[in-house]
Amino acid sequence: MSASTEESTVAALVAAFTGATSDRVDAEFHRLVDALWSDGKLTDLALPAASALVTLLDGELGAEHRGRVVILLGLLVEGEHPAAADVFAAVRAGLDRYLELLAGSTPGEPESLALLYLVQHFPDDRDRILAATEGLGLNVHDRTRLDRALAQLDPDKPDLGRVWPSPAIWEADEEELEYAQAWIKNLTPAQVRNNWDNDTLTVLGFSGALAYWGVRHGTPAPTAEVEVPPVDSIRTAESGPADEVFGRHASVLRCPSCHSALEIGADVVRCTSCVTRYPIANGILDLSAGVREGQEADDATNDLLQKLAEMPRLGLYYEAVLRPNYLKIAGSNWGDQVSHADEDAYIESHLRGVDGPVLDLAAGAGRWTEVVARTVGADRLIALDMAVPMLNVLRGRLPEVPAVMATALNLPFHDGSLGAINCWNALQAFPDDAAEAVAEMGRVLRPGGRLTMMTFRWEHDPIARYFQACQYFPSRPEGHLLFELEELRSWFDSAGLDIVDLSEVDAGSFVFLTAERR
Repeated sequence: MSASTEESTVAALVAAFTGATSDRVDAEFHRLVDALWSDGKLTDLALPAASALVTLLDGELGAEHRGRVVILLGLLVEGEHPAAADVFAAVRAGLDRYLELLAGSTPGEPESLALLYLVQHFPDDRDRILAATEGLGLNVHDRTRLDRALAQLDPDKPDLGRVWPSPAIWEADEEELEYAQAWIKNLTPAQVRNNWDNDTLTVLGFSGALAYWGVRHGTPAPTAEVEVPPVDSIRTAESGPADEVFGRHASVLRCPSCHSALEIGADVVRCTSCVTRYPIANGILDLSAGVREGQEADDATNDLLQKLAEMPRLGLYYEAVLRPNYLKIAGSNWGDQVSHADEDAYIESHLRGVDGPVLDLAAGAGRWTEVVARTVGADRLIALDMAVPMLNVLRGRLPEVPAVMATALNLPFHDGSLGAINCWNALQAFPDDAAEAVAEMGRVLRPGGRLTMMTFRWEHDPIARYFQACQYFPSRPEGHLLFELEELRSWFDSAGLDIVDLSEVDAGSFVFLTAERR
């Protein structure tokens, strides 16, 4: 395509977009985007379009048009991340105008959020941008995301990992900082650089997702200021003898090694076949690893006790801060369209009247275990998770509910032994193994048994989907992964599970579903 043809094509697309009425602006915007950008990659039209889009911001554009232009300019710069080419230079040339518009915008409003997302791409102009935004009244989360995105890596003293959902929330104590530094010291220079760049993309992705939702739907709900409870708020659960805590569920539990029945005594849990013994501490039965007869069982128990003492604040932190923010990025819940009350109501209405035993799978720190216990009765409930800090908090919160540490990919229950399972906000935590996890849920449910689940799908909008994917977590360093509804339907069908209710949320990407075992 010749330069003149490219320019005329861009001009036509831009004219169609700027002239679009409110009912057509989104469609024309996507026509423009599709011509310049696709899933983070730029087309040949990106360069001639960049200058034209920057020039648009000097004219009289309505807010719904201007916010979208600003988001698109950010995407064009990101298509060349790290900055190295002509498109970046063309977009950066408009920095004076971006800062002028930012100074006249209202913090927290969609246009301000879009401009903050855009200027985060210019670290060479860090001092100038920070000085220009200092008196704008930005909230601490927007301000610290801006500061981190504009920072340069110091290879001698890298600060990695503590950026999501904003650096402001990571007020680590001395022990946690030491833990973080020990992890970083084991990284090669290339791994340090890769983690730094992924952290930067995570910040940009969170800012972009927030701004883009605002541009399309209106002012996002403010980020709630949540205080993390002190560590001493974790109560030590009154465990009682193992046969009292787990005895009522003895008939459904099985050895994860050989799949035989477990014998539950007052102070030991033992496989009846392979004679593996499993440790118990603080009402938590560790079925993730055991010791064979003849080995020192005390070693396994001491190891579990040590795990319970490590990083106890993490469970509290996850519950108070990380989980609510995850709902925003994964579920596009920027307007708080889905509340805790909505989630509670779904669980209660779809689990009411089920047979037991009931498993709360990937129970975390117990926020929804409380709801399940209230609905089905704590005496019929088992909580399962792989994270000791979470189970520690859960046991303090619900001492009457026995907790099992085990993997969702090898559930320690006999075939067809459970009456119901709740798996809430968890399937995406092991996305590469989701089909295997669903198959395990199908295996342990008895015919007619019920499964309630909340997870997330990819956004239909390609820009929102791109921002969802630009999140990098330790559990999956290669990037965030969610699901397509077709995938979920296929996995459930293969597991012998019929989906009897599936609900999506307007202006969001939540999936609420209920299934029954055939």
